[in-house]
Amino acid sequence: MENFTIVRPEHLNHYGYLFGGTMLSWVDEYAWLVASRDFPGCSLVTVGMNDIQFRYQVKSGSILRFRIEPLRQGSSSISYSVLVFADEPGATEEVQVFSTEVTFVRVDENGKKSELPKVDDYRSIL
Repeated sequence: MENFTIVRPEHLNHYGYLFGGTMLSWVDEYAWLVASRDFPGCSLVTVGMNDIQFRYQVKSGSILRFRIEPLRQGSSSISYSVLVFADEPGATEEVQVFSTEVTFVRVDENGKKSELPKVDDYRSIL
């Protein structure tokens, strides 16, 4: 799944580039949206992000493209690859600026881990 957003002045750090915390918030939210669509009716929470890499500074006005794809499913968890590409104002092509892996776990009403449903067409998710 892909999602897009634009970097605005309120998203910048004190150096004038995209604040890393804002990027992490978008990544978590957009990956959760994908996971929630893949597993409807399940309560999913973020348990981790691995190998976070901020590759380049991102300027105000850049259009960000988030590419989120499932990597692997465990009994109660699902992990997604997240790549972020920036198309800066005036640029003729986008560049990859960020990557990570986000893992979610399904929880029950008491906050305890619970089994994810088996997917009929496993290939459609992974």
